[in-house]
Amino acid sequence: MRWSTRIGALAGIGIYIHWTFWLLIAWIVVAHMVQGGSPEAAIASLTMVAAVFGCVVLHELGHALAARRFGIETHDITLLPIGGVARLARMPEQPLQELWVALAGPAVNVVIAAVVLVALIVLNKTAELTNLQPIGSGFLIGLMWINILLVGFNLIPAFPMDGGRVLRALLATRFNYMFATQVAAAVGQGIAILFAIIGLLVPGMWMLLFIALFVFLGAQQESQAAEVKSLLRGVPVRAAVVTRFRTLRDTDPLSTVVSELLAGYQTDFPVIDAQNGLVGILVRSDLMQALAQGRADATVGELMRPHCFTVDDNEMLERTFQRMREADCPALPVVHNGQLVGLITMENIAEWMMIHSALKSGGMRSEFDALFQRTG
Repeated sequence: MRWSTRIGALAGIGIYIHWTFWLLIAWIVVAHMVQGGSPEAAIASLTMVAAVFGCVVLHELGHALAARRFGIETHDITLLPIGGVARLARMPEQPLQELWVALAGPAVNVVIAAVVLVALIVLNKTAELTNLQPIGSGFLIGLMWINILLVGFNLIPAFPMDGGRVLRALLATRFNYMFATQVAAAVGQGIAILFAIIGLLVPGMWMLLFIALFVFLGAQQESQAAEVKSLLRGVPVRAAVVTRFRTLRDTDPLSTVVSELLAGYQTDFPVIDAQNGLVGILVRSDLMQALAQGRADATVGELMRPHCFTVDDNEMLERTFQRMREADCPALPVVHNGQLVGLITMENIAEWMMIHSALKSGGMRSEFDALFQRTG
């Protein structure tokens, strides 16, 4: 995630802190200063925040390890003021897999709460367990109740919380994925509206307004992602391939690339070597970064991405789209019988989806599909 700082790694997964997280720390310090609190009280509050976000990291790690069990890697975990985000390479394709991945996070909080409860029993502090105030109670008791609250909050059936994914997974066992997503998204947006109303009408509950916005946008984003998946399912790569393209040699200077950019519409270029063999691809973002760093004397071979794979024009667009996101490759060379025939780019996939959606809305999808069959 942009504007984040890496602070370490767990199980091979990078842990990042978003810059907005420091606003929470600053708010706690300023609040204690305004209220005349002691430095010790401020340190105690910051210690509790650190402990809670440690639990959040473990919660997200639970998702990540469950996803890894199904062959899905996690790019990173990022801490935000409202919690954490584990950025999976892709969502599980099977409803039961998504169910287990979604439940793995809250399960971690249940385990933490149970461990703290055992510690309280050992320390003979069970008499204090009826203190239902996570803030202002003893450290261990507060930590236990906060983990219980995290379980309850995350299981609210609203995207992007775990409960929204649990609801979709359960619905998807009976209905198709798109319908399950639409229902879960609608439930989530309804809950977001309810949170917003409570936040406006009930004094001291203004934080629900931010949660409502977060939930509403998360549900909308999840619905759009499901629509993309539905549109791309069963469509071959050749439906969205760019067939008018130029290639570059790995020995070409960047001035040649700049000339090509200014002369035409192409922004990403397959790279070939002296034997006309495909050796990589140069994308515009890498070129711009090199120019901004003063590397105008570099060659194409120094900046190209050799790790970006090729894709056959008969492969499915849905899977190719997922692989492009996983590998962070905005463009890929397309081959047919081993010969380079075009490019597939994120931009062209988006354009194909817009055209397909417009034709579908206009009742012309069947004519479009027939045209595709004749030209494909």
